[in-house]
Amino acid sequence: MDRFQAMATFLRVAETGSFSAAARQLGVGQPAVSKSVAQLEARLGVRLLLRSTHGLATTEAGQRFCERARRALEEAEEAELAARGEGAGLSGRLRVSAATTFARMHVIPRLPAFLERHPALEMEVILDDRMIDLVEEGIDVSLRMGRLPDSTAVARKLAVGGHSLVASAGYLARAGEPLSPAELADHAAVVYSREGRTWAFRRDGTEASVAMRPRLEVSAAEGVRAAVLAGLGLAVASDWMFAPELGSGAVRRLLPDWSLPALDLWAVFPGGRLASAKARAFADFVADALSGPAIG
Repeated sequence: MDRFQAMATFLRVAETGSFSAAARQLGVGQPAVSKSVAQLEARLGVRLLLRSTHGLATTEAGQRFCERARRALEEAEEAELAARGEGAGLSGRLRVSAATTFARMHVIPRLPAFLERHPALEMEVILDDRMIDLVEEGIDVSLRMGRLPDSTAVARKLAVGGHSLVASAGYLARAGEPLSPAELADHAAVVYSREGRTWAFRRDGTEASVAMRPRLEVSAAEGVRAAVLAGLGLAVASDWMFAPELGSGAVRRLLPDWSLPALDLWAVFPGGRLASAKARAFADFVADALSGPAIG
């Protein structure tokens, strides 16, 4: 194993705090990871990791090595890209995480263009509405929507999307259309459990908060979409979630004089690690793609 591979292996162990987790992410056996770190420590003549029954921790020397190794690997990757020229594609493996519905509708349909541009690149897309641990899962870049929790991660805003009260045309034909936030109590509601049951609207500096008693509460955005399309009730959702139906009129925005907070889309990179060229290129691609015509 060459020096760059050894550095990359050690960094993954230091980031995950586990030989087995690093091995899973690297796609190799745990003995190979342990051997690589042991050989690296022997070559450097210092202890990089402290091993105990509670797990692994980097020594002071290990922390210094991590900082320099990250920079060295990033510079090596940039040097390879520069040597291959502007027309050369990226290579290796890119692990991306994103919310299921958003990725299904707006990311995966656009991936052919990205992968055609980079034929030597392999991708793994982890679809999950939850805020997963990027370091533990070995994620290079995550697409997240809304307000970000405080963390050590590095984030870049890619786009701003609308946030609307919506219902299907079929539901409105049956139940009528609410004309004010106060009338929402008379309607069936579909609530995304991650966002809570209180809907806050604003108009001309005035805020109206409505505590909904949902007819249906679901734990995934895909369920909100399916429920609205089935005519089960009103929902608050991103315009991205219903882009095709809003365009066709099958789903309508309600209370047009009232607004909901916009939703920011972020590219989030793991903390303590320089964003790879692959991750930055993918973030650029998503930002450019969402600035163009919608799909569907």
